[in-house]
Amino acid sequence: MKRPSGGRRAGVIAAAALVTVAASLGLALSTHSAPGVDRDYPWHRDIVATVFWVGEVFDPNAIDGSQAISAFDSRWMDNYGGCDGVLINGVCQTEARDASNGYFPKSMTPRQNPFYLDLPFDDVNNAGAFARRGQVVPWANDPGYAGRSQDKGFSFMKNRWVQMEKAGRVCYGQIQDAGPGEYNDAEYVFGGNDRRPANTRFNGAGLDVSPALAGCLGFQSLNGSQDRLNWRFIEEQKVPDGPWKKLVTTSPVVPF
Repeated sequence: MKRPSGGRRAGVIAAAALVTVAASLGLALSTHSAPGVDRDYPWHRDIVATVFWVGEVFDPNAIDGSQAISAFDSRWMDNYGGCDGVLINGVCQTEARDASNGYFPKSMTPRQNPFYLDLPFDDVNNAGAFARRGQVVPWANDPGYAGRSQDKGFSFMKNRWVQMEKAGRVCYGQIQDAGPGEYNDAEYVFGGNDRRPANTRFNGAGLDVSPALAGCLGFQSLNGSQDRLNWRFIEEQKVPDGPWKKLVTTSPVVPF
């Protein structure tokens, strides 16, 4: 993820107030596919994917080294329900996931979908990505998104669905963070199969996936940078039933 730089941005207070009012009314300001939209997206093939998890501290000294927060949720770990893994000597570690419980965590009960991922386009905190999201995001003019490109308390990415496949296994997840390594790589994220990630870190990884997705897809490593997969965006109404639909995340942006 990418922690926002500088102080509070214009619109944060207004966004926070909107979230508070919505919560008091029992409403969820979610980011979802618009009903009735039937759009196909290109595959991104043979992309390196690493594993990350809520509560992971990859590098306490790096601006993007903690998963206690995400690009879209300043209280991600709290809102998720805690460490998405197991605490060992106070450190949140990952764990292997399997089909016996639908790849859900074995040591905690999540409040949000454990099938989550990130892509390198932070449309809220990265100034460049925010400035052009209305032009590069394919669904920017769909119902529920149209007219919101200047709303700093709203993400065009959070909660969107992604289809992934690896060696014949197909799984689905929701975007809940941004990264790895880059945060304004629209050319790769929204481009075709020929566009490669701009990121050069972690073996050139183009996305991070949760432990649930790593288990579902049959990753060889719990926390490596050798596994590769194919991915594409998918409209919510096209996502089939599966363990990824057991607990769908609908929460809005929680600003910093």
